[in-house]
Amino acid sequence: MQLGRTLLMDLEDAGSRARFLIRDRDSKFTATFDALMADTGPKVITTGIQIPRMNFIMERWIQTCRRELLDRTLIWNPRHLLHVLREFETFYNGHRPHRALGQAAPLRPLPHPISEPGNTRHLEIRRRNRLGGTLHEYHHAA
Repeated sequence: MQLGRTLLMDLEDAGSRARFLIRDRDSKFTATFDALMADTGPKVITTGIQIPRMNFIMERWIQTCRRELLDRTLIWNPRHLLHVLREFETFYNGHRPHRALGQAAPLRPLPHPISEPGNTRHLEIRRRNRLGGTLHEYHHAA
C-alpha cells in the first residue's frame, strides 16, 4: 500500500493531482487497496470483464519502454527515473518510427522521399545520442 501513497505524493510534488486510477480486475488489487486509494483522493475505476484489448495500448508502451530503455539503464533514484521516462516519451512520440504509422512518429510526419538518384549520393546523416547513448536519433545534416 506504501507504493500507492508514494506515487500520489510524487504527483502532488510535481504540481499534479490524479482524479482517477484505472486498473484491471487482477486479484492482487484487494478491497484494502481500493479503500486506500479512495481515502487518498483518486476514484478507482476497474476495466471491463473479459475485455483483453482494453489495456493493450499501455501494456505495449510499457513493454517497449522496458525493452528499449529500462533493461539497459541503471536507475539511481526516483528523480532520475522521471527524467529518463520523460526523455523516452519525447523520443517515442517525436522520433521513433512506428510500424502502424508507416514508419512515422506520432508527432512527426515522414520526410518527403528523395526521387532523384543523384541526390542520394550526397546524403549526410548525423546521429544524436540521447540518455548517454541508450537511444539514438538520426537526422539529415543541413
